[in-house]
Amino acid sequence: MSALLPVLRSEIRRLARSEGRQLTLSTRKLVTRHRRDLAALKRTITRLEKTVALLTSKERERAAEGPAAASNGKETQLRFSPAWLRSHRNRLKLSAAEYAQLVGVSPLSIYAWEKGKARPRARQIGALHVVRKLKRRQALQQLELLHGNGKSEAKPAKVEAAPKKKRGRPAKSKR
Repeated sequence: MSALLPVLRSEIRRLARSEGRQLTLSTRKLVTRHRRDLAALKRTITRLEKTVALLTSKERERAAEGPAAASNGKETQLRFSPAWLRSHRNRLKLSAAEYAQLVGVSPLSIYAWEKGKARPRARQIGALHVVRKLKRRQALQQLELLHGNGKSEAKPAKVEAAPKKKRGRPAKSKR
């Protein structure tokens, strides 16, 4: 009986190893297939990110060129009107921050231009004339390209102005 125990233990170990190999073989195959699929997906993502970056840079270049590219080299005098800017932004139903992203300036510049307190530079007027030709859907698509977030109705965070400092004498403190 004492000779039977080592033989029985070795047979159990042998069977356990062969069953363990069979079970892990299918798992190894699945892991290999998943790794291959993940590598393919990573390559696809890298390729798509490069394409998006290229298209975004081309679109920014096109928007920066402004109407000079649209007029085919004809020098025309571009005009600016604060009232037109306000009405166009309202027609597109965009906030000043969103409109500013389309033009490539700060939201405070848009507010100043609408109020007539400042005038855009020549390059900015060119960008305004490019934006002028956009409809609402096209403007939302442009914003989506600039954000790259996949949401067409995404609203950027509101820009809050710093509180104004009161001038004059400081308030009396109660003691």
